[in-house]
Amino acid sequence: MAYLQTHFWKGGTEEQYQSMLTAVHPPQGLPDGQTAHVAGPTDGGYLISVVWDSKEHSERFMNGTLLPALPVEGGFAGAPEERLAEVAHLEMA
Repeated sequence: MAYLQTHFWKGGTEEQYQSMLTAVHPPQGLPDGQTAHVAGPTDGGYLISVVWDSKEHSERFMNGTLLPALPVEGGFAGAPEERLAEVAHLEMA
């Protein structure tokens, strides 16, 4: 089942996002199991939303790639506000 993950960094910037992306994403494309990645600045910070093909892929990336890479020089500071959900509805163009 698809799995949705959102992270919001209060006060986060595009520059911090780019530093994080460079450190934890493969040079071409998305990490294994990630099917969509959407991110951008919003009021008060930076929001990232990703869709994984399973909760297991999300956990594998978080525990095997993202967390071991922290802290990333120039990246976001501290922990984000996180929301997780099993995807009940997914429509794509």
